[in-house]
Amino acid sequence: MAGRQDPSRPGDEPSPPDESAPIRSRSREATRARARAAESLAPPSVVDATRAAIETSLLGGERRYDRYEVAELADVPVERCTELWTAMGFAIPSDPDSANYTDSDVAALRVLKRLTDSGVLAPDVIAPISRATGQAMSRLAEWQVSLVTEFVLNALMENRRSPGKWSDDSDPGAASADVGAEPFDEETVTSIVVETADALLPMIGELQNHVWRRHLAATAERILLRTREGDDSRPFAVGFADMVGYTHLTRRIDITDLATLLDEFESICARVIAEHHGRIIKNVGDEVMFTADDADTAALIGIALQDAIGEAESLPKIRVGMAYGDVLVRYGDAYGAVVNIAARLTGAARPGTVLVDETLAQQLTPPTGLSTRMIRPVKVHGYSRLRARQLRRKTRWIRADGERAPRNGRTEDEDAG
Repeated sequence: MAGRQDPSRPGDEPSPPDESAPIRSRSREATRARARAAESLAPPSVVDATRAAIETSLLGGERRYDRYEVAELADVPVERCTELWTAMGFAIPSDPDSANYTDSDVAALRVLKRLTDSGVLAPDVIAPISRATGQAMSRLAEWQVSLVTEFVLNALMENRRSPGKWSDDSDPGAASADVGAEPFDEETVTSIVVETADALLPMIGELQNHVWRRHLAATAERILLRTREGDDSRPFAVGFADMVGYTHLTRRIDITDLATLLDEFESICARVIAEHHGRIIKNVGDEVMFTADDADTAALIGIALQDAIGEAESLPKIRVGMAYGDVLVRYGDAYGAVVNIAARLTGAARPGTVLVDETLAQQLTPPTGLSTRMIRPVKVHGYSRLRARQLRRKTRWIRADGERAPRNGRTEDEDAG
């Protein structure tokens, strides 16, 4: 990560003001102010009132049924209800008589029952599908609630601000010193939360529904193409891109900078992978997992990721590892030996490089403009001598006049050999 400039040491001549420093300072002061505002939301009466308002807005009613009542109303065995509820990622109350379910929960269980009764879904796949849906929706909810919370906190702070409240409104330090001094009152919080939810959630839901439908269309196209070709088991390329030194980095930067870094990393990876017609399987903090339909596409993604991350001065280098072969794609995730090999190669790669397995290297075609170089067998967990190649761009040594330039006294062909 690019280092920050140190303040002038005693005895040094004053340096010109850094225009970015005041912006960074204001941003952090604003963050601290919002943190103080968030702390003021803690009184039990405010928490209870806010939770009730959110549930009424999101769930379409209050919690009124226990687990036995919701099972009876949905005409689903209580054991099955419990299984599906936990599969979706929700906790089961320790008190079986507690009212934890709403009319919307009853309606959702009825939908699942209709899907199985009609034969659309086999009974043994309902739980896995519920689990995959719950995991995907949980991550979406984390992001969406963070967005709404940020909006609410800003609204609360603006609501508290009044003329003459602070001696100097332009001083973020003076503003943040007062924010959070007294808890927000229950009525103010609940009204802003409800107004925000009513305004933002329909728009977020509309966007979410559109993106979902676009992905349905793209996935349907891929599956129909495979069906037309009569090949249901076509292999995939699987790759990982991993930030170097992430654990050490998290000990040196604050949470605000870490969030910015991860946002930039995920944004670059998403753009590059989409531009080259790959698909992101999942992001896990400092790592992204992706797939591609063929080796050439995967290779271009690997090189493009290294180029794009290398141009981002605020990000550390990455390692990329990829493998090719039969992959089990199940409920949005990928499994199998190919996935394991790609992960192992990622861990073995040097910073700024791309490693591929032998199978992927053999599948590359000349028009990609890429070449591979054999490296020593890699010793990793589960594989004592994993054969791998380093992926490189053939045009690496092309001069501006179009002629091949020797590298350290060796031609490209000699070096590649």
